[in-house]
Amino acid sequence: MATLNESVTFAPMSSTRLRMQSIGLSVLVSILLLGVKFYGYRLTGSAAILSDALESIINVIASAFALLSVWLSSRPPDASHPYGHGKIESFSAGFEGALILLAAIGIFTTAVPRILHPVPLPHLDAGMYLILSTAVVNAALGAYLLHVGKKTNSLTLIADGKHVLTDVYSTAGVLIGLVLVQWTGWREMDGVTACLVGVNILISGLILIRKAFSGLMNAADPELLSEISRVISSNRREHWIDIHQLRAWTSGSFVHIDFHLILPKDFSLEQAHTEGKLLEKALQEHFGGEAGVLIHLDPCLDLQCPICARFSCPSRSSESTSMPLWTLESMTSAADSGQG
Repeated sequence: MATLNESVTFAPMSSTRLRMQSIGLSVLVSILLLGVKFYGYRLTGSAAILSDALESIINVIASAFALLSVWLSSRPPDASHPYGHGKIESFSAGFEGALILLAAIGIFTTAVPRILHPVPLPHLDAGMYLILSTAVVNAALGAYLLHVGKKTNSLTLIADGKHVLTDVYSTAGVLIGLVLVQWTGWREMDGVTACLVGVNILISGLILIRKAFSGLMNAADPELLSEISRVISSNRREHWIDIHQLRAWTSGSFVHIDFHLILPKDFSLEQAHTEGKLLEKALQEHFGGEAGVLIHLDPCLDLQCPICARFSCPSRSSESTSMPLWTLESMTSAADSGQG
């Protein structure tokens, strides 16, 4: 016999507003820096600067799409989407990764001819100063987006922040390449630098797509499961005999948790419900109310008497020998034989 406890609450408006404001800022800044980079390309004709500008086009498109996904993920569940709309954030991250791959292809297409047929680069000093200024602004923006993304548990903001920081690394590589062009006079370095930028963002895009795919497929998150197991262990009560089949997945900033809790078989339905609610409350408080907890309450079996700490149990068939530690491995394992 099993009973179910479930409580669902959603992100406070302050958290949603902060995510919206942050991604909106990202869109505006990305548009501004895109204009600066293309102006730098117009001044110099540098393939390396063009590669940086092409990546910024992806920044603008991805940030705009991220803004839409953050707004949509904040909407509450409805009849068509009973688990909410948070999965759009994983889709957004995957979309951004795919755009990065397209940018890499565009960079290679431009850069390779510049290696084979190098051209003069006028106004190189002015172009480098412009690109340096965009790197400084992007570094601040990327750090801010990562901070807010981690604070609000938003995959979209974290993905956008990492993409912006990737743009900083790309810009740094472009600057190094252009400095070498200026010092050595080797114009082929302009195309080589652009190709190196393309390789860098190609790797970033593949990593982002892989992470998005894991989110869409509800892949196990060891870090999240470890966090949940620590919360459960720290609130352990003597009536809680064992935990198994712990699972968790995220939808935007919302965490869905379910597992089996074994309780004494002589407990009434009301007693079992109360114990389940205590554990449910502890998990929800830990995640700031942004968690849905589904607990399957199972009655104990005689084979579990040795690990039960309820020494005064009237149904005990054998002595208690130990109260094992609850670990991530034990909580995520399948049920014992005969346990539902």
